[in-house]
Amino acid sequence: MFNVKKILLNLIISAVVCFITSAAAVFAEDNLTLKAGVSLAEQIPVGFMGTWRVSARLKNTDSPQNFKQTSVDIWNLSKKGDVINLSNPFTGASASINVSYVDRSSIKFTRVGNYDNQKLTDTVEISLRGDTFTGINTLSLVTYSDVDNSVIKTRKALYQLKGDKISGSSIVGK
Repeated sequence: MFNVKKILLNLIISAVVCFITSAAAVFAEDNLTLKAGVSLAEQIPVGFMGTWRVSARLKNTDSPQNFKQTSVDIWNLSKKGDVINLSNPFTGASASINVSYVDRSSIKFTRVGNYDNQKLTDTVEISLRGDTFTGINTLSLVTYSDVDNSVIKTRKALYQLKGDKISGSSIVGK
């Protein structure tokens, strides 16, 4: 009988610990959600969504051999709920963007891509004016060691951007 009481006591203690741990995890998640605040995606002007022809001109870099002097790209910006997606219909590339600043027609967003042992961080700051925008794109390309994941090299570039609207809004839902 002593072993049964001991087993029951251990089960009850385990259940209480699991309950407390679960409650703490839920509480911690609630705190993280509260810290995140209101999504800036809701403040993005509707005119930002759609398909854009974006030209970029290199202004500054520490690695001219790694970055093109000029480029022309297609950006399709769409929104579903609080998630904004940037895709390129020609390359098939697609990524969610993290909006860090919105003030009327000024927008700052970041997208991060991991490629093998490299991480490319794109930070874009634009000013929207009707069917055009101007801005800058700051790129950081970090190469990591295959052995210990330490940083081997960081390359940076700054581009001047100009965007022209090709087609209207691509809002998928609210």
